[in-house]
Amino acid sequence: KVKHEANFSDRIMIQIEMKYQHLLQKILNFPKAVIASVVALFVMALVVLSFLGGEFIPALEEGDFAVDTRVLTGSNLNTTIESTQKAAHILKTQFPEVEKVVSKIGSGEVPTDPMPMEASDMMVILKDKSEWTSAKTFNELSGKMSKALEDVPGITAGFQYPVQMRFNELMTGARQDVVCKIFGENLDTLATYANKLGKIINTVEGAQNLFIEPVTGMPQVVIEYNRSTIAQYHLNIDDINRVINTAFAGQSAGLVFEGEKRFDMVVRLNNNQRKDVEDVQNLLIPTPQGTQIPLSQLATVAIKDGPNQIQREDAKRRIVVGFNVRGRDVQSIVNELQQKVEQQIKYPPGYYTTYGGAFENLNQAKARLMIAVPVSLLLIFILLFFAFNSVKQGLLIYSAIPLSAIGGIFFLALRGMPFSISAGVGFIALFGVAVLNGIVLISEFNQLKSEGMTDLHRIVLMGTKVRLRPVLMTAFVASLGFLPMALSNGAGAEVQRPLATVVIGGLMIATFLTLFVLPILYVLFEKGIKLNPFGKKAVLLVVFGFF
Repeated sequence: KVKHEANFSDRIMIQIEMKYQHLLQKILNFPKAVIASVVALFVMALVVLSFLGGEFIPALEEGDFAVDTRVLTGSNLNTTIESTQKAAHILKTQFPEVEKVVSKIGSGEVPTDPMPMEASDMMVILKDKSEWTSAKTFNELSGKMSKALEDVPGITAGFQYPVQMRFNELMTGARQDVVCKIFGENLDTLATYANKLGKIINTVEGAQNLFIEPVTGMPQVVIEYNRSTIAQYHLNIDDINRVINTAFAGQSAGLVFEGEKRFDMVVRLNNNQRKDVEDVQNLLIPTPQGTQIPLSQLATVAIKDGPNQIQREDAKRRIVVGFNVRGRDVQSIVNELQQKVEQQIKYPPGYYTTYGGAFENLNQAKARLMIAVPVSLLLIFILLFFAFNSVKQGLLIYSAIPLSAIGGIFFLALRGMPFSISAGVGFIALFGVAVLNGIVLISEFNQLKSEGMTDLHRIVLMGTKVRLRPVLMTAFVASLGFLPMALSNGAGAEVQRPLATVVIGGLMIATFLTLFVLPILYVLFEKGIKLNPFGKKAVLLVVFGFF
């Protein structure tokens, strides 16, 4: 039985080798058409790559939700507790997937995470995904939960994963995936442009859970003095301020001694006489004539919205507008947003916008890849030069790199995956494995040539026949090894899938093209390539386009 199975596999391989040899003989007669087709494929792959979009790292499904909950600016603790309890009750009663909800309001005794009293974190602990009934994916479940929380008046909720939210906050100072920072001088102007930017963000598909940092809205008692009236009563503002400060904040009127201890004796109004703005208006101010007049006759006392917080970065005032990304990649969303902002918002001098968060991380990672990828390619070429002592053959084997890039890009597009750092690492691994096929073929061609063969077509046909199985084995072993990662749905699969997809797709296409293109290039290189001006321009275009 074993012998029969071995014979069966050998017969299949023999048939594959015969068909491959027959096809290669035909292709060797049309080298220019084959090279032109490969160049067209490569250019098409570059065009597809420009439309893939990009993201830093795919979001990992952590199993639970961290809900950034906000109520109106200036709300007290009771209001925040009431709103979060209503929100938690809705989540627990309407969604059977929720196991429990834990809320954290404001800052703790050790303020490692300083937050205002109107902000809270709701940790939504979910059951296992196999027990879900309301939704099938985390994005779908978060969307339905956000819709349900709209029934709570005055509350805004942003759904994220716990670890992801903390990392966003550590890196950018805000918890959202994408953070737009508007820099300027005047707080009111910053708030105005932040609201305009928020309206534009709502028109961008895939942008959810909009958050505009509140820089105003804190209720304050504002006293505006009428200086002419104050002068008529022969008063000065310092004396009036001292009376107001003593009445509501308290001033030391002496010391009280208890043994060796001493305490300040503070004088101020009774709590019943400093409850609301009317108490401030009715505060009696003594005059030099010995009379007392209410403060309302000397000043306008009113409750107005004042600054809530003033944030600075790089010694400049700034306001944050953040949003989370759902259903799209970060790069395409930010590119669309930047175009709309340039068309619809004209900032005054000194005001400008920066884009951070995951988009900033993506740009920084791309900058590092722009160094890592050329360095890795250069090292590959140096090793090839040491292996063959020939720049010409090193460049010949290098053709496997753009061929492998074609497959990696097309497979990413077929699976609907944007370019990410995981995919970038996959390309680096792919280039190294793809070069092995070229080494296998070129080594065999050189061996046959050293044995006395002079006919290049004969060398190519014999070498590919002998090395067909090793080439296929190299590609299939690596591809099958990455196959479980490409099909994985478990924890961490979001990061594994792009890497495995790039390696599998790149090796499949690179192996197919290497078996046909590399022999043609070998024949052309050994004969000596004579390119017309158009051909030289085409080669330069492909080389620069690849890098």
